[in-house]
Amino acid sequence: MSEDYKVYMCTICGLIYDEEQGLPEDNIPAGTRWEDVPEDWHCPKCDVDKSQFELMQPL
Repeated sequence: MSEDYKVYMCTICGLIYDEEQGLPEDNIPAGTRWEDVPEDWHCPKCDVDKSQFELMQPL
């Protein structure tokens, strides 16, 4: 059984990164796990790096 997709949020601007959706407009296909997003990737909204994103806990 595969692990559920996770959702991360930028702590600066609130951009949501959903692994299931990806960010196709930023060349990150749907289904891309957070750990597979390139380390040099930056938030397309506020330009911070991955370290500024936090895992959102399910409700």
